[in-house]
Amino acid sequence: VDDGFELGQSMAIIDYLDAKYPEPRLIPQDLQARARVLEISNLISCDMHPLNNKRVLLYLTRMLKAEEGGKNIWYQHWITEGFHSVEQLLARTYAGTFCHGDQVSLADCCLVPQVANALRMNCNLENYPRINAIYAYCNSLDAFRQAMPEAQPDYQE
Repeated sequence: VDDGFELGQSMAIIDYLDAKYPEPRLIPQDLQARARVLEISNLISCDMHPLNNKRVLLYLTRMLKAEEGGKNIWYQHWITEGFHSVEQLLARTYAGTFCHGDQVSLADCCLVPQVANALRMNCNLENYPRINAIYAYCNSLDAFRQAMPEAQPDYQE
């Protein structure tokens, strides 16, 4: 909520905030940098997150009667598929402490919670050195620590 204007989707919120408060930019203005950041962000937010969000996992267990083990296999499969693609993309383009260079971007804002969820679900992430390095670096920063779900006043486990 910003001065009575309400948004409810993360990508729209970040785009709005980026336009309203352009320093530091989360979506670069440079055409190629912007495309790269959006490529990584969309891979995570469109290809990975929808398959592994809490609503989908609850549907698997409640409606489809998937056993806990089956649900976990589902989750780990899509994490592996997605992080393999992210890691390959970073291998081609990674040059810095964040997903794209040495400035935080939308891609990092998408990556960090996806890694946190994968760790919560006991996924093996040892094959993703670039992802792990970015995740560790981001979590060393106050802004990312303050944004962690467990740091929020309405956090529920």
